[in-house]
Amino acid sequence: MNAENDITKIITEEQICLNLKGTSKHEVIGELSQLLYDNALISDIAEFTKDVLFRESEGITGLGDGIAIPHGKSDYVLKTAIVIGKCHSPVVWESLDNQPVELIIMFAVKNVDATTLHIKLLQQVAAILADEDKIKQLKASQTKQEIMALLANR
Repeated sequence: MNAENDITKIITEEQICLNLKGTSKHEVIGELSQLLYDNALISDIAEFTKDVLFRESEGITGLGDGIAIPHGKSDYVLKTAIVIGKCHSPVVWESLDNQPVELIIMFAVKNVDATTLHIKLLQQVAAILADEDKIKQLKASQTKQEIMALLANR
């Protein structure tokens, strides 16, 4: 598998936040965008956040079971990446089961990667989230290392 197509090659411990403080979808997306910016993965927080919120307006990204996968395809993405955040308190989010979310896996996709790589990454995340035990483990994880180990052992 091409290294960039492997989810563990596009996320590091520095791209995981275990205590998102936001109380709304907009705030949480902003926090995760800041995390991308801090890791030199996007060039403009406000513009990337706008792109993610635009995508949110097009369809539900809350999968149910307390998980959301917002994503932005944007000219402001310097390198396709994923950030993961766990919310301090559940956040209201349009989701398939109408329940708030507590675990967010956000994609930042360069426009040039918007088809092939984006789809492969979504497939990998979907495979992880199709496993109920993995979901429970992700939600229960207390450290960045635990999350990275779960992603590596999909």
